[in-house]
This record gives sequence, C-alpha cells and structure tokens, in this order.
Amino acid sequence: MARRTIQADYLARVEGEAAMHVVVEDGRVEEVKLSIFEPPRFFEAFLRGRAFAEAPDITARICGICPVAYQMSAVAAMEDALGVAVAGPVHDLRRLLYCGEWIESHVLHIYMLHAPDFLGYAGAVEMARDHPELVERGLALKKAGNAIVRCLGGREIHPINVRVGGFYRAPSKAEIAKLAEELRPAREAALATVDWVAGFDYPALERDYEFVSLRHPDAYPMMADRIVSSGGLDIPVAEFDAHFEESQVPHSHALHATIKGRGGYLVGPMARYNLNRDRLRPLALDAAERAGLEPVCRNPFRSLLVRAVEVVHACDLALAIIDAYMPPDPPAAEAVPRAATGFGASEAPRGLLYHRYRLAADGAIEDALIVPPTSQNQGTIEDDLRDLVAANLDLADEALQWRCEQGIRNYDPCISCATHFLKFDLERR
Repeated sequence: MARRTIQADYLARVEGEAAMHVVVEDGRVEEVKLSIFEPPRFFEAFLRGRAFAEAPDITARICGICPVAYQMSAVAAMEDALGVAVAGPVHDLRRLLYCGEWIESHVLHIYMLHAPDFLGYAGAVEMARDHPELVERGLALKKAGNAIVRCLGGREIHPINVRVGGFYRAPSKAEIAKLAEELRPAREAALATVDWVAGFDYPALERDYEFVSLRHPDAYPMMADRIVSSGGLDIPVAEFDAHFEESQVPHSHALHATIKGRGGYLVGPMARYNLNRDRLRPLALDAAERAGLEPVCRNPFRSLLVRAVEVVHACDLALAIIDAYMPPDPPAAEAVPRAATGFGASEAPRGLLYHRYRLAADGAIEDALIVPPTSQNQGTIEDDLRDLVAANLDLADEALQWRCEQGIRNYDPCISCATHFLKFDLERR
C-alpha cells in the first residue's frame, strides 16, 4: 500500500502558527486536523482584577490587525454591565472607526494575502513586479482606512482614544472633513476592486453552512444587540452562552466553538452578507449585483468578493457619516462602577467577536470571556478542507498543498499577530 507524505514547513499570508494533518486512505479522506499549537496568551486571566475602564486598551493588544473590534466588543459589554447608553454622534463615530478597520483589514487580505493565490504568484512582492499598479491601488486604499483609525483612535495600531461611554477626545469637524479627501478616491478604488476580483477563477466548492452574524434593525451590522443564523437562531447577545459552547480538542490550543446540539457554523464576511444583504449601502449592493455575487453565497473562495463589496460599503458609509458629523459634547457618557455582568459583541473583519465580563461593586473585573472569530470557524475550516481534499485528490502533491493553503486563506485566519507558519502534513495510504 503506497503512502505519501507532504510537508510544507511555512505558509506565509496567514497570521500565526498552525499545522495541518490530512490522512487519505484508499482514495478516501479519513482525517483532517488543523492544529493551532501557538502558546495561549492568557488575556482573559490578565483582565481579572483590572478596572473595567482598562479593558478596551488591554483587549486591543490581542490583535494588531483588528484592535478596534476588540475595543468595541469590550466597551459594549462594559456599557451593558453599567447601564450606559451610547447614541447619536458618539455611536456614529464608533461606526466610522469600524469602517476604518474594515477597510484596512479587508484590503490587506485582498491585495497582499489572497489575490496572489488566484493570480498564480507566491506572494504580493512577486505580484507587484508584474502588476505594480494593483499593489499601489491596494496600498492607497489601506492608507485611507489607516487615516480613519489614526484620526479617531489616536494612532493606527492599538488605538488609545476609545473608552467606556465613548471617546477621550472627539475630533473636530475640520479634522473629520479631511478624511473625505482620501475616502472619495478610495471609494472609486473600492469599486474597481470589486470589478477586479469578480474576474478571478474561483474553484468550485459549495458547502451548506449555518451562517451566524449580528443583525441590526436598519444597518449592515458592525455593532448590534442581536445574533441571528440561517438556521433560525434570533437571540440577544446576552444569550450567546446559552446557545454556543466551546470545547477543547486534543490537536489545538484554540477552542472549537459549536452551536449546542447542532455543530459547527460559519462567521465572517460571507455570513454577514448572506444574513444582511438587504442592509448593504445601495452603492455596495449595486456593486455586488454587477459582479454577479449571488444573494446567498456558499462558495468559501468567493468570500474574497464579499470582502471587496464590504470595502465599498465601508467607504460609502464613512463618507456619509463624515458629511453629517457634528462633534459630540461631551465625547463620553459617564460610567459608574457597580456589580454586574455585561455582554457585548461586534463584527470584526473576520466575524462575530463576543465578550462577557463580570464586575465587582468597585468596577474590578472578576471574570472575562472572549470568543474570537477564528476559534469559532476552526471546525468549519477543517470541514472545508475535508471536502476540498476529497474533490482534488487527482492533483499532484504540490498543487493539492497550494489549493489547501488557498482554502485556509479564505477565512483570513487570525491565529495570532506574531509569526506566519503552517506545517502541512499529508499522508496517502
């Protein structure tokens, strides 16, 4: 009986350290394991004993790519616990800040991490040699997102201006207006990006996911109070723990999340789009229709196209917020400590991000739970890979490895913000 092993020691263009093990026996895929072996970083433990007001700054350090999402979920949970209501210009500023993060994160993924797969390049550097204009467009788009985060957050990475109740300082109308100078050409570049990626040759893979995302009454969700699914789930964020559970698997340091009694599910751009397509900005919806993006997309490779549509949405929404902006006075609502438990969620670029905190009477954090998107998707990634390998067993080892790496990058997995490493091990028996 022939046995074949493929070992790829390094996979660039994903964040963090992981290994994949696939066993094929007699033409059947017997086992798929995506092992995340990076050491735990214990952020939930670090938070215990700290003041509630410190949570946004501490959790922002979890990720250098999507710190705004961690801050927004943290402040939502703290405000829920403390009975703080945020609306009007402060709420709009938070949405604008989120637009900046979606733009910079999605554009980084589209242009630098994933497009090279579809165009046959080893990476963005190689792609830039032949298509410098594409990389320049991507960098200009990302720069517009960075400018928003810098203006509202105080700096581009790990923003420091976000606080429970609002912001430490609200930008002036003139400061906000300057952002429009970069965002108007960025919006045109975003539309061009949709047209560009619509022409990619996407591998055929249709999967029957249960999609899960936030749902807002009248807006495409970035922050919202309800969680919905394509399987009929419609619950307040506070009931997350009653319907979802995490479990440890032997081959991974990351927990696997499932819907109780139902199994794995999918969060992220494709879930957001499928559950909230009717909430897209008209310009983004028109771009999606022009690109041939179906109302319900089940091909994980086409999530790249969904990301591009979300960039159009974020650019257009940002400009609308800027046009209507009036500085809030004061920039933050007062938050008074009390003993309580709070629940919060927001839509990180990679999907639903859930926080839960229990506070003591003096506002000290007694317990913290953070459920990031990648851990929620890990089991579903393995299921995708199982189907992907089964459909491509006729490929040579190198081509099959490439296709599997491409499949993993569909999720833009944020395994960590440190090294980029995937050990790929395939056994053919």
